[in-house]
Amino acid sequence: MEMIEKVERLRERADVTYEEAKAALEEVGGDLLDAMVLLERRGKVRGPAQSSYSTEYEEQKDYIRVRDKVEQQKKSAPSFTHTFRRLVKTFFSFIRHTVFIVTKEDSIIFTMPSWVLVLLLFFFWEAIVPVMVIALFFKVNYSFDGAQNVKRANDILGKAGEFAQDVRNEFTANDDVSREDAEPVDAAFEPDVENETEANCDSFPEE
Repeated sequence: MEMIEKVERLRERADVTYEEAKAALEEVGGDLLDAMVLLERRGKVRGPAQSSYSTEYEEQKDYIRVRDKVEQQKKSAPSFTHTFRRLVKTFFSFIRHTVFIVTKEDSIIFTMPSWVLVLLLFFFWEAIVPVMVIALFFKVNYSFDGAQNVKRANDILGKAGEFAQDVRNEFTANDDVSREDAEPVDAAFEPDVENETEANCDSFPEE
């Protein structure tokens, strides 16, 4: 807003001359509200104008309170960067304070620090991941242990082991059924050795 416009608006609300309004604005650095406050202290503001000023001033205070509240909410709400940093920090804390355990039928095959497993997966995941998946079908199980909360990770690994075991049991059951169905067929085609021997003996002439 130009200085001339501010002076005119100030004169509309205060009983002052152009020079007095300009001097008041210059004294407060050009702020219209501060100039109104200054002229009000000096008794230069008219009654209706004072009421209008008070209303505007209250509206500005309400605006400032709303703006401060919005800024506070923005600061309190977690940003994507903050959430990402927290997840990364939790991940590194987990792999530093836990160990990875490989078991088969309740017997521990070997253990390693979790950070070693992460490095191996990072560099050799194309070879390690298929081996780990195939091993699940041979009653190999994986788990974590350590100071961190490992329950959620172990639950996921446990479900993967149960799924592999269910697939293995279903495949084994189907294989057993196939063998049972094949046994009568084999028996039907089995030659009668005893009868064939007797027939051969009868075919020779007696001496």
